[in-house]
Amino acid sequence: MRSIDEIIALLGGPEAAAARCGVGTEAIRKWRQARAVPAKHWQAILATTGLTLADLTAAAPPAPETPPMPEAPDAPPQGATAALVLADGSVFWGEGFGAHATQVAELCFNTGMTGYQETLTDPSYAAQIIAFTFPHIGNTGTNAEDMEAATPVARGLVVKQHITNPANWRSTRHLDAWLRGHGVPGIAGIDTRALTARIRDGGAPNGVIAHPADGRFDIAGLLAQARAWPGLEGMDLAREVSCRQSFVWDEATWAWPDGFAPAAAPRHRVVAVDYGAKRNILRCLAAAGLAVTVVPADATAEEILAHVPDGVFLSNGPGDPAATGVYAVPAIQGVMAAGVPVFGICLGHQLLGLALGARTYKLDRGHRGANQPVRDLATGRVEITAQNHGFAIDPETLPASAHVTHVSLFDGSNEGIASDEFPAFSVQYHPEASPGPSDSHHLFHRFVRLIEATKEKATV
Repeated sequence: MRSIDEIIALLGGPEAAAARCGVGTEAIRKWRQARAVPAKHWQAILATTGLTLADLTAAAPPAPETPPMPEAPDAPPQGATAALVLADGSVFWGEGFGAHATQVAELCFNTGMTGYQETLTDPSYAAQIIAFTFPHIGNTGTNAEDMEAATPVARGLVVKQHITNPANWRSTRHLDAWLRGHGVPGIAGIDTRALTARIRDGGAPNGVIAHPADGRFDIAGLLAQARAWPGLEGMDLAREVSCRQSFVWDEATWAWPDGFAPAAAPRHRVVAVDYGAKRNILRCLAAAGLAVTVVPADATAEEILAHVPDGVFLSNGPGDPAATGVYAVPAIQGVMAAGVPVFGICLGHQLLGLALGARTYKLDRGHRGANQPVRDLATGRVEITAQNHGFAIDPETLPASAHVTHVSLFDGSNEGIASDEFPAFSVQYHPEASPGPSDSHHLFHRFVRLIEATKEKATV
């Protein structure tokens, strides 16, 4: 048996250990505190250090016992009209708003101070309940222009304070009414600071948000529902949020006072594969001078290439990339084999990694929110980015024909890759979301330059 300190030293120290295992340094501190390494990290440790399983087995934490059923009464405390029930048996009471509904999903947190409507309609949040760390949710109301999809895909939201009245000239509808209209429940009065720390330290749990119209709660039933939900690992959600048939996108980015501009005269044709594409990504492609045709997530390489594209864009989206990759990876490999330039974002980044031969893994808590620093390894430049992902590429599994281009300054996880064999690159973050505010917009123009360079090379 090796001690925890010896294992961490063999990994290169706490920061290197955290990067290799895809966790934060806080998790390494907990290894020391518990004098144990969670079994899910053994594979990475064995591959890096040359240790044997016997060196780690004695350092394993005991198998977790199923938490007992909660002793919380089914009758809510005075004033409570909603409940958040986690799979570990925790029950949080609060004041319900939005739709009278019950939803089960993975609970995550988002750190953005603005853009709650864009977050709730981002297809990458499918099958998730979002706890907002910023307290003033509702103050900009809602409007038709800030939708990233036709309807919200998040299954619920958790806030500290009750949603505020809108105080913005663009608002056309109160957030509460908007949520009711789309069937999304919410709960207020939760200690979101404590909840966020809980997710940070223990990972994203499964949970149920319940806002019953009759005010009656079956806590045992809600807990059973949370425990029975399979979780996001192995779940293909891209097909659920993708378009059903191809269409042409011709709207560019928003600007005051005219709103969304029509697409400029295009210089090149691209196909955008819709794994759950945000509308603003499509707008940025159009604004960069690209004629955009959107195709469903399960489009084959032959169907994509039939549009004779100058480039192919792989969109963001929800779920486990390994599950979506069953049908997406062969299509991407077919496109790359044809020599067509490829640019991926978020899930599209992970799928490109899989297509190149890498593997993906689930992050303990994911990256969701704004103001997340990412370093471009080629230039040393740090970009302030918006992110929304629960899975990541394992950079150690990238083939020799590909390389890492960007890394997270939060936890050292992968944020970008590029192929040395094909004209293909991708990033984990969202360059269209603009928290910087425009730190990463250059990536769309990089895609255009890659298309132009590939065309020029083909004519030589």
